Amino acid sequence: MSVERNQDWGEVAEVPDGIEWFSSDRAASVAISTARRANKPLPQVGLTGGDLYQTLGGGFRSTPPAQGTPATKLSIDLGAALLDGKLHWFLAHLVARRSWLRGPVVVAANAAHLGSWNIAPKAHPGDGRLDTLEASLAFSDRLKARSRLPLGTHVPHPDITMRRSKASQWEFKRGMPIYLDGTRTAVVHSLSIRLEIDALDVWI
Repeated sequence: MSVERNQDWGEVAEVPDGIEWFSSDRAASVAISTARRANKPLPQVGLTGGDLYQTLGGGFRSTPPAQGTPATKLSIDLGAALLDGKLHWFLAHLVARRSWLRGPVVVAANAAHLGSWNIAPKAHPGDGRLDTLEASLAFSDRLKARSRLPLGTHVPHPDITMRRSKASQWEFKRGMPIYLDGTRTAVVHSLSIRLEIDALDVWI
């Protein structure tokens, strides 16, 4: 069940045996994609860093919690992307862009943060929706938006379209580079995304 406004989310639970700890979104999503393609159960994921970890309120820790000790357990949504016919998964965000400073930019955010930017201020990884932003701004407006990104005050903006949905698709006339959880993964002409609700348990 997706989280609702003013509803408690997550629980304190013992860290299970066999949990895999990841310090980045990409490392976790690669493990998830590998399991999905092999038709194996998803790994039990623990996070010690990354944009989703920051969105979930995770703080600095030198070592992850030990097995059997208490930690925060959260059921999160998982992004799935069909890139020219091949399925991939992402934990925090998908970005379609050639450059941040020119050309169209599409962001599908499961997490609010992208590095030091609060790129999708209302994104919540357990609410059953992906926050998508589509932008095609003049260069001067991009510089202004870039300075506002750390605080999330770049939106609303008349040239940034925001939507919240379970699925979306795009067609590009020219090949568009796709970045999954910060890593360039493919160059595509066709992009479809959907959200798998409550797909993954995460410990922080």
